[in-house]
Amino acid sequence: MTIKLYNTLTRKKEVIKPISGDSVSMYVCGPTVYGHPHIGNARAAIVPDILYRLLRSKYGSVKYIRNITDVDDKIIKASKEEGISIDKITSKYTKVYNDNMADLGNLKPTHEPKVTDTISKIISTIEKIIKNGNAYVIDSHVLFDTDSFNNYGDLSGKKLEEMLDGVRIDNAAYKKSSRDFILWKPSEDNTPGWESPWGKGRPGWHIECTSMIKDILGDDTTLDIHGGGNDLIFPHHENEIAQGSCISREKYCNHWFHNGIVLVDKRKMSKSLGNVILLNQLFKNNDKATIRVALLSAHYRQPLNWTSRTLDNALNLVNKIRGSINPEINSDEQVQTEIKEILSDDINTPLAFKYLSDLTKSAKKNVKDSAILLQSCSFLGLDFQTQLKRMEPSKLLTVKIENLIQKRNELRNTGRYEEADAIRKELIAIGVTLKDNNGQTEWELDPNS
Repeated sequence: MTIKLYNTLTRKKEVIKPISGDSVSMYVCGPTVYGHPHIGNARAAIVPDILYRLLRSKYGSVKYIRNITDVDDKIIKASKEEGISIDKITSKYTKVYNDNMADLGNLKPTHEPKVTDTISKIISTIEKIIKNGNAYVIDSHVLFDTDSFNNYGDLSGKKLEEMLDGVRIDNAAYKKSSRDFILWKPSEDNTPGWESPWGKGRPGWHIECTSMIKDILGDDTTLDIHGGGNDLIFPHHENEIAQGSCISREKYCNHWFHNGIVLVDKRKMSKSLGNVILLNQLFKNNDKATIRVALLSAHYRQPLNWTSRTLDNALNLVNKIRGSINPEINSDEQVQTEIKEILSDDINTPLAFKYLSDLTKSAKKNVKDSAILLQSCSFLGLDFQTQLKRMEPSKLLTVKIENLIQKRNELRNTGRYEEADAIRKELIAIGVTLKDNNGQTEWELDPNS
């Protein structure tokens, strides 16, 4: 199996080729823990989770690093608004985030470093950048000198005027260039801070990720894969490459992949628009497998436009799959070769879901295909077998009935009346009475059946 992934740096699909043969490393920018995660945060975790599953199936060792940012202006603000300490804010929302990601079927990363646990490494990294002549100290700030790095802008493909247009860049007077970015800044008395050679302060955003990567892999080791939302390409990942390249003789990272943002009715999510969709809200009325399918329904590199139909479409597929799976099948055989091949071509989840949908047609009657369907779903993080076994018999029967009714209606709508009538007879045989009214089908189950 060959895994191909679009590389943002080279702007083409490339085969993943780890530096260390059978061992591969991947870093993904994790959450800033100050509030409940939204569907954009979830997509940014689910996409690399699929890649992680692929990598684990191919390589003997996979280091999957996803960080926790637990010091930030937004965290300080949330602490003041909620009236509780910063430590309690970050502990609370770190747990919320990890619980939410687990609920959505994501595997736990092999490493989950926190910024506050990496301060000493951050300081030593900054010291190395200064020593190598790529940063300067002024007014208790340490700034990266972008003019000292010739390849600045390669990842984003932006020219200087584009870098300064529409991006929030601090044009402080102490900067040599408007592009220069902060590695360390002084802390006010009532904000988090650590002692450093430049005074009490805290790190800038960009240096945190680079330091956490190097703390785990080593300064002179190339990261194989780096991921995140495409809103991080500039300036965050551009800055990571610059500073990371200036502390090591090795290339910072070989392969960059980025997922598209989540839109709500074609508009960006924002508090001002009131259209931010939080996971804890979705969990109240929606099956978690359905939410996962919805978040994977568009190709990861494209924006996902969340509409009133997104969850409905996902639920239709989920119900179709559930209605085709025999919950008593117990297959440990690794039969999901086809799903791996599909996903190995740039994580093509829409094609993967089409494959699952097509497979449901034979899975109802064919034990092997039902096992393949189960294994393929499991590989995608959809554990339908466990869910079905946990269901009460009455609920399991309801799922079966509703899926048969849905199939019958689809057949009737396409003029396949004999096949639809065969399903009607199957429903009658298990004690179901049907009533068709204005395009809707109502049903009742004889309690004595």
